[in-house]
Amino acid sequence: MDTTRVSSTAFDGTPHAPAHARKFVRQVLGEWRLSHLTEDAVLLTSELVTNAVVHAGTGVELTCRLDMDASPPKLEIEVDDHHPTRALPTGEPAPADGSLPTSGRGLALAGMLADAWGVTYTRTTKRVWVRMELGEGCDMQDHVSCPPCLVPGPVAPPLETLHVGVVICDLDGVVESWNPEAERLLGWRAEQAVGRSLKELVAWRGHGPYALSLTDTLSLGRWRGEARMRHRDGSLVPVYVSQLRARGHAGERRAIWMVVSSDHRYVLTPPSAPLRREAGRRIKDLLDRDMPLTELLATIAQIVQVSSGGDAAYVLLATEGGSRFGVAAGVGATAGLVGVLATGVFGADRRSPMMIEDLLAGDVELAQQLRARSLACAPLLVAGEVVGYLVVTDAQPSRFDQELTVSLQHIADQVAVTVQRERLAEQDRAHRGRLSFLAEAGELLAGVHDEELIAALTAQLVVPKIATWAAVYLTDLAGMTRLAHVWHSEERHNADLRKSLPAIPRTALTEVSWPVGQENVLAFPLLTQGRSHGALVIGRSEPTLPLELADLLADLCRLVALNLHTAMLYTRQATTSRVLQRSLLPMRVAPMPGLESAVVYEPAEEGADVGGDFYDLFTVADHWCFALGDVCGSGPEAAAVTGLARHAVRLLAKEHYTVADIFDRLNHALLEEGEEGRFLSLLCGELTPLPQGGALCTIASAGHPPPLLLRPGGEVQAVATPQLLLGIESGARFYVESFELAPEEVLLCVTDGVTERRDGDRLLDDGDGLSKLLSTCTGLSAHAVAERVRHAVETFAAEPSQDDVALLVIKANAGLRTVR
Repeated sequence: MDTTRVSSTAFDGTPHAPAHARKFVRQVLGEWRLSHLTEDAVLLTSELVTNAVVHAGTGVELTCRLDMDASPPKLEIEVDDHHPTRALPTGEPAPADGSLPTSGRGLALAGMLADAWGVTYTRTTKRVWVRMELGEGCDMQDHVSCPPCLVPGPVAPPLETLHVGVVICDLDGVVESWNPEAERLLGWRAEQAVGRSLKELVAWRGHGPYALSLTDTLSLGRWRGEARMRHRDGSLVPVYVSQLRARGHAGERRAIWMVVSSDHRYVLTPPSAPLRREAGRRIKDLLDRDMPLTELLATIAQIVQVSSGGDAAYVLLATEGGSRFGVAAGVGATAGLVGVLATGVFGADRRSPMMIEDLLAGDVELAQQLRARSLACAPLLVAGEVVGYLVVTDAQPSRFDQELTVSLQHIADQVAVTVQRERLAEQDRAHRGRLSFLAEAGELLAGVHDEELIAALTAQLVVPKIATWAAVYLTDLAGMTRLAHVWHSEERHNADLRKSLPAIPRTALTEVSWPVGQENVLAFPLLTQGRSHGALVIGRSEPTLPLELADLLADLCRLVALNLHTAMLYTRQATTSRVLQRSLLPMRVAPMPGLESAVVYEPAEEGADVGGDFYDLFTVADHWCFALGDVCGSGPEAAAVTGLARHAVRLLAKEHYTVADIFDRLNHALLEEGEEGRFLSLLCGELTPLPQGGALCTIASAGHPPPLLLRPGGEVQAVATPQLLLGIESGARFYVESFELAPEEVLLCVTDGVTERRDGDRLLDDGDGLSKLLSTCTGLSAHAVAERVRHAVETFAAEPSQDDVALLVIKANAGLRTVR
């Protein structure tokens, strides 16, 4: 009975043909109950159909043929195209660095996964076929329970026929040692073999363009496989070779071949577990499930690590710029927190798998980061672009062989599209969340000029969203770094956390050994404009930091550093401004026996100590001087004129200039400054004690609100006539007026911030409002009068005053006497 089954279909030669072919083969093998062959068969079909579409460009016919009468039963897959004159791609030669070429992988996989393959030409078609044997003893009912990878191999011959030849040669392939067992197996005596090139003794034959040359094979740390060696009689002996590479006494490298008859191959190495097929099935099951990206990547890393036998495995994904790759998932005994890797090993232009026998010899920094010596990796390729890497590492050198890199590429090709699709979706979600987080952080930190508060807010921004705990270190202008704030997700641990962290690190924060439990600790510098403002240190229980979180923390640290820089500049400017402003104010009000004085000074600008108004009260010889002025405008320019005016009045008075002379000199000084529109109103006077009590007041007003005199009976009168503002006209002449300030009388001097206090269209001094207010102050002390006027100004309108407010109150007491 003929048990052969055949199923065929045809596709147009479009880029969609490989996908349709994979679906067809998966369906057919499912109907034939050959699910254990599905993954390898689908991969082979995809590669062969892709080759046909790319290199022939014609329609494609696909045939699946199952022959159960053959011994052993076999499955054949045939791919026909209609361009017989187009030869099969030879692929690229294998690079000397051990990496694999980027083309010709279909035939390489055919050589690795299929039991046989070939090409048949007709006049109109070219047929590429692969054969997969099901194993003896399987029938249609037990395919699932009897996969070919578990079928027992042929029984090995007796051990009496076993000869283990040991051949040692240098890396150029020149034989240096040939043992008696090699002579018994191959017929060559030691003196005949030593000194010969191994190329003369080995009929080296690769399988497709993936195959390594003999020279490349000798450079591998470990290799095993089948070969044919020339017997002395000229025949070819099928042998199985297990190669190790070792150093000689002088340190030179040697390749050691252990050679047995192919019948005894399993004496040198036990049959390996069917890792590729097992990994293929697990990857297939994985891709059929809907799971979060982090779980997907972690599972892929776990499959890679288990199937390869390495110490650790990683999934690296490209950063947004595409020039660097970072750890997105990592598993294994030595999987550490690596972060972003900027190294030549992983590059955006490397499109082939690669194996490094001793990473320490080429990239010490990467070896330390990965805690590994051996490394094998395969790129995740999507539309010709490298979007990531699958990486396997081991702490020992020369742990991997070339076969593993092909297996890694097999897995990488299966998962690349799914990983990239999920990554893009996750990046979109993460980008929106990242913008929202940074916007929240920016709003929270905006306008904060206190470094301590910024440190506290920063720590609480990342805990517990990103880290279990966080600490912020601040670096001052002198370069001293200190622990500013700590925050733990469980607040009860804050005190212990602060004790465990160094308060003042003695080394760079990146070199500190953090004594804080089992968490993985990361330090992110707070850098802006080339200056360090400290670092954000976080502790996480997770073994790896996803790229999105690493980028988010980097952005947050830049934002925090910028706010710290702004706070530093603000503090410096505020300190400088405060010192300068205080220099513009009197150090203290001069005590005057027999006189009470009180001052109210409130600059309109928030946070300012000095505005456009100023005052002074000081002693000169046997009398006292006072001054109250108002500079046109506000801000630093007005403050500069304020300083000029106040110091000029005091200096000229100390030199015994009269009030009129002071006005004249100050008027010329302002005009010499040359700033147009910079003028000054000034009220200045002298108080000379009288023998009978009280004082003689000599006063002049240059465009200033007139001072008011309060008599004991409640009468109020203006005691000075306004003259021309200072800084207006160079030929202006000023004069003084005199009056007696009797005991219990009060002199009130104000700036226009008092008289022109506005409530809508109404001013405080409308209808002699200030005089009426002062008339209610009889019997009050100077301080009480000043407070009543200040309160009246403040409560006159609901809105705060937009002008500086300055007022000076002087009250004569009965005990005023001449100073001697």
